[in-house]
Amino acid sequence: MPELPEVETTRLGLLPHVQGAKIVDLVVRDPRLRWPIQADLATTVRGTSIVDIQRRAKYLLLDCGRGHLIIHLGMSGSLRIVAKDALPGKHDHYDIVLSSHRIVRFTDPRRFGSLHWTTETPTKHKLLVELGVEPLSEAFTGRSIFDAARGRTASIKQFLMDQHHIVGVGNIYANEALFRAGVRPQAQAGRVSLARCEQIAAAIKHTLLLALKAGGSTLRDFVNSNGEPGSFQLSYRVYDRDGKSCFRCGGAIRSLRQGQRSTFYCPNCQR
Repeated sequence: MPELPEVETTRLGLLPHVQGAKIVDLVVRDPRLRWPIQADLATTVRGTSIVDIQRRAKYLLLDCGRGHLIIHLGMSGSLRIVAKDALPGKHDHYDIVLSSHRIVRFTDPRRFGSLHWTTETPTKHKLLVELGVEPLSEAFTGRSIFDAARGRTASIKQFLMDQHHIVGVGNIYANEALFRAGVRPQAQAGRVSLARCEQIAAAIKHTLLLALKAGGSTLRDFVNSNGEPGSFQLSYRVYDRDGKSCFRCGGAIRSLRQGQRSTFYCPNCQR
């Protein structure tokens, strides 16, 4: 958390405020994020203009013409548009000050987010170069899941969450998509049929689009660029519903641990 829907919600919210704006300054209050912010980054980006914002997996790529800022929100981070005179809080670690008299403010209570600069093609950066297929792209299909899963002994849920195969499908959305596909999360990835992989691909796309429409999920910290929480958590079918009745069959939702993450599923609806 945040996963693909939350990061894409952030990108869409920031875009109209920052596209074409000049970076007047970068104010770093605490460089001690997951990786330390480079000491001269403010000097590097000052005076550049933000041409566009793209997203790759859970990373935001701010195109500044002569280079890119690569931003990761971590586990609890958010980017908000605030007024230039808005006082920072305890967990507001850096500000991108814009010529529009607005600030892009990064807040992260757990400091697992990161900020990087690159002058190379951003997708070739060491953090992005080995990432898998985008689940909302045309390249993501049941066949792509089926082919990549051959010979894999990991569970299908753990396979879907592996960023080397598919990006942005975090724990919440893997749970929800597998329920929609009717596939049990413990199933061995390499033994899932092509037909079932096609159901999974369709369910992942459907789940992510629903979450994006709802502004993502807010379980604790995530807010969009306007400081508003997402609402997809109100539509969960299985996630965090251990012991509650399945909306489809009425049976009890069960939970287990997979790869140190909580898994929720319906033993009647998922086979």
